Amino acid sequence: MEKKSFTFEEIKQKLVNYCVYQDRCHAEIEQKMKEFLLIPEAKEEIFLYLIQENYLNEERFTRSYIRGKFYIKHWGRNKIRINLKQKQISEKLIEKCFDEIDEADYEKTLKKIFEDYYSKQKGLKEYQKKSKTIKYLISKGFEYDFIMEIIQN
Repeated sequence: MEKKSFTFEEIKQKLVNYCVYQDRCHAEIEQKMKEFLLIPEAKEEIFLYLIQENYLNEERFTRSYIRGKFYIKHWGRNKIRINLKQKQISEKLIEKCFDEIDEADYEKTLKKIFEDYYSKQKGLKEYQKKSKTIKYLISKGFEYDFIMEIIQN
């Protein structure tokens, strides 16, 4: 397939639109730039422009990512952390932004998911239901110690 060529300004505008559509991290922009045949200096200039004009903001991206994955997808901290690391977000920034999740909401969400999933387990012994539910919660990214704490209360 033949690649369409764009001017520098067109590429810059396409990347601005890409950032405006939703918050992006540096790695996503890097990936998007690979679609265009750009020399390193041009990439750098576009990166600087996006950052200076506040189209690209790693902290804003991290905060909205954490909010979205927790409040919409109901992921736990572990799963969110792993996915952010795959997007090359620093551990320090991830930790700083975890204050987006309210501790009471985190506990309430974990309890609700536990109860919903647990009640759907039919024809199993008590310990099997509990075990299956714990595995499910771990796969959703919740911390084992926290799960056990919630179950015991």
